[in-house]
Amino acid sequence: MTKQPQRNRVKDIKGCSLYNRPSSSGRDCHAPQVIPDRQQATALKISEYLKISTWNVRTMLQKGKLDNKREMVRLKINIMGISEVRWKGAGVINSDSHKLIYSGGNDHERGVGFILDRQTPLSLKGYWAVSDRVILIKLEGKPLDLDIIQVYVPTSTSTEEDIDAFYSDLEKAKKQCKSQDSVIIMGDFNAKVGEQRMDDLMD
Repeated sequence: MTKQPQRNRVKDIKGCSLYNRPSSSGRDCHAPQVIPDRQQATALKISEYLKISTWNVRTMLQKGKLDNKREMVRLKINIMGISEVRWKGAGVINSDSHKLIYSGGNDHERGVGFILDRQTPLSLKGYWAVSDRVILIKLEGKPLDLDIIQVYVPTSTSTEEDIDAFYSDLEKAKKQCKSQDSVIIMGDFNAKVGEQRMDDLMD
């Protein structure tokens, strides 16, 4: 087994050392963490208006599907969580003024990610591609940092192993969130939750 050089190490959200695996397109490797290059550190003011949404895109493999970002512009959405990306590996793609961060598996199935508008990446502290069903981004904010977890939950017909693996991955992502951070868990839950609001849950 070849030991990877020290210079290729980066820090994850909690400061643990990880290896940064390079890739030409960003789709062929499964990077557990990327620290973006920021020209200027700009913190989001969480108390101000910030529009966040989630969307099951069914697939991003079809030509022109990346143009979903036009809907973001039309609806003035800052952060869009997406499910069923169906890309392999994990990585970051810059498209016009938007940044797409995604986490997939070994096959063109499932997959989750985020599309960020022009300004939001300036506050991006890092991301963690946990699995093809769970991805986390951490944003520097005022007065609190904002952690957003995008999920694609297995259906009721999935095996117990798949369901247990999902909840294990979700716990891994939650453990990366500090107790004082604002945390949002959103995505495609593959469930009917009704019209009532219960505590901090809403459909």
